[in-house]
Amino acid sequence: MTDEELPEGWRVWNEESQKLILTYRPDVFNSDAYPAPCLPTIHIRKGKPSRKPGRNTPAPDAPWYVQLYLEPDVSTSAEAYDSREEAETAANELAARFSGGEIDYRELYQVPREAYFDKLDELLGG
Repeated sequence: MTDEELPEGWRVWNEESQKLILTYRPDVFNSDAYPAPCLPTIHIRKGKPSRKPGRNTPAPDAPWYVQLYLEPDVSTSAEAYDSREEAETAANELAARFSGGEIDYRELYQVPREAYFDKLDELLGG
């Protein structure tokens, strides 16, 4: 997957054989006002999301999971796919929905971050 294939604002942050991380506007979410942990990311990974890195290597037939994170403990539910290609397609569609303002990120938070929400609204045209 390349940056050119992704919706506007999204970038490939890290790519490994069993994991790929996409980021939204890393140019904005890198300061004290919007700390790096608030960088929206989409994780594409083989094996269960709860699996610890470097442990319990997933089985060859393990599904691929796609999950949007707004912070390490704030995320959507992980969706499973049979192949990396299907997961990458789903991640691209999720990124487009996020960029299009179709994801209600406020619903994912127990404790709102109003300034953060305002900035996301601004970036997403809301």
